[in-house]
Amino acid sequence: MPDRDARQTAADRPGVAQPVPMRPVPAQPWGRILLGTVLLLVLLVAGWEEYWRAYGVRPSIANTFGLWSMQRRRIDAGEGAATVLLGDSRLYFDIHLPVWERLDGRRPIQLSFEGTAPLPALEDLAADPKFTGRLLIGVAPDVFFSGFKFRAAAVGYAHKESPSQRIGQWLSMHFIEPYFAFDDPDYALQTVLARQPWLVRVHQRLPVRKLAMTESDRNTYLWSKLETDPEYRTIVRKIWLNHMQRWDDEPPPAAALKNEKEQIERTAQAVAKLRARGVKVLFVRMPSDGAYLEFENRKYPRARTWDALLAASGVPGIYFADYPELQGYELPEWSHIKHSDAERFTGELYKVIQRDFWGPNAPGVSAKASAAR
Repeated sequence: MPDRDARQTAADRPGVAQPVPMRPVPAQPWGRILLGTVLLLVLLVAGWEEYWRAYGVRPSIANTFGLWSMQRRRIDAGEGAATVLLGDSRLYFDIHLPVWERLDGRRPIQLSFEGTAPLPALEDLAADPKFTGRLLIGVAPDVFFSGFKFRAAAVGYAHKESPSQRIGQWLSMHFIEPYFAFDDPDYALQTVLARQPWLVRVHQRLPVRKLAMTESDRNTYLWSKLETDPEYRTIVRKIWLNHMQRWDDEPPPAAALKNEKEQIERTAQAVAKLRARGVKVLFVRMPSDGAYLEFENRKYPRARTWDALLAASGVPGIYFADYPELQGYELPEWSHIKHSDAERFTGELYKVIQRDFWGPNAPGVSAKASAAR
């Protein structure tokens, strides 16, 4: 005999729907609860913001694929004859757009990306007939000749960016990022938790910390904390040392040499396409110092890499060690020039470029003019 107190299921009552349980919502001061929740959220956000501002963080525009795409679109929007800067973080951090604009009369288009070889973007420009201007390509040996592609997906993103993504980028860079210091990937809660010393491993890859401040047109410069905070500077140097140690261990020499050759050959092919339609191309080996410079000289000797690149491409280059005016700057963490020195460096580099390569009185230009006469 069935238990009358047992709860019946749909199987016990064929053809009859299971009744929906009903529970009355108790009366509560929902308005005050909502207000309290909002106030708590504001207090938590304000506390997190104040914590990072006390650490020295200031609002900065996030260097997203969307921000890069905005600059890339300038070429298709009628600025095809502009000067484009293309490289890794050294060309990105150490060239100051306002200084260049003051000297040249036009602001260059900054398409460099930190930790990323310029080859993918270079090949993209080579395939774009709208670009007919001047191209300055930065060379950091470990990134350039290894073909490291930390942010290379930006090229594909720029070609497929949706209207909603463009709107989201515009809203973020105008209404959020200029006002909130904590809105930086390096200070997201999950990032902060991930870099805690939960487990110490041998040869553990250390993630790169915040290095620079970025503006809406991608004018970028080294964060002053690397100059003023010895502890933070030491953290970044340890990250570079960790990077060098891992780089020394891999890949095998034969594979590395093959990869270097491929990067040089592909670069030469892309440059040939650009020069065929009148684009002026110039390579620049940006400054490095200390342990980083020693590592680069050991791992990527100049004769095997830089000299081979210039020979294969037929393009001239500026090697910082060959020019007294491009030396003597302070690089707090060995790889990037401090803010005030980078402004001076930009001016000196521009003078070298105009004097020796792109200016009306440059030797190559004068020779061409004489031949034409």
